[in-house]
Amino acid sequence: MKITSYGLFWREDEIDWSPGSGIKNSFRLLGRVGANRGNIRIADFRRQQGIYILYDEYGPSYVGLTRQQGLGKRLKDHRTDNLQNKWGRFSWFGFNPFGAPNVEGVLSLLNLNDDITENTHTTIGDLEALLIRAIGPKLNTAWMSFKDADEWTQIRYEDFEKYLGRIKTAST
Repeated sequence: MKITSYGLFWREDEIDWSPGSGIKNSFRLLGRVGANRGNIRIADFRRQQGIYILYDEYGPSYVGLTRQQGLGKRLKDHRTDNLQNKWGRFSWFGFNPFGAPNVEGVLSLLNLNDDITENTHTTIGDLEALLIRAIGPKLNTAWMSFKDADEWTQIRYEDFEKYLGRIKTAST
């Protein structure tokens, strides 16, 4: 298991779940690395596969895994299923590698390889980092990191255009 990207404590209420009328699943789950022109990267994590954790006001309340359905579909389902109104934040840890940016400059996600385990050492280290970052146990003094992953910051739906203008594309 190689975690390629992750987001911590994203807010459910900062996603526009129904942006267009008549376009099913047209919402986006946008994140960024960096903030300034030239070094910002933006990606849509709707189709990300991995592990996610839902949090209520007291801490972790549900852990899920995305396989065939992407992260966005699973989260959207939890807004209307038995977990409705029982969570307000979520963290996610994704396995999909990045592809080329689309015409807007937003990075796409590639499909997973059949074998997502590189080696046991990396897998164990990434699992430890995942649990420490997701749960934040008070007695863990080391803040473990993932071998090859960046933390992505959530982009509120009303801020997308602001960050989109900072992407350096081939035409700029």
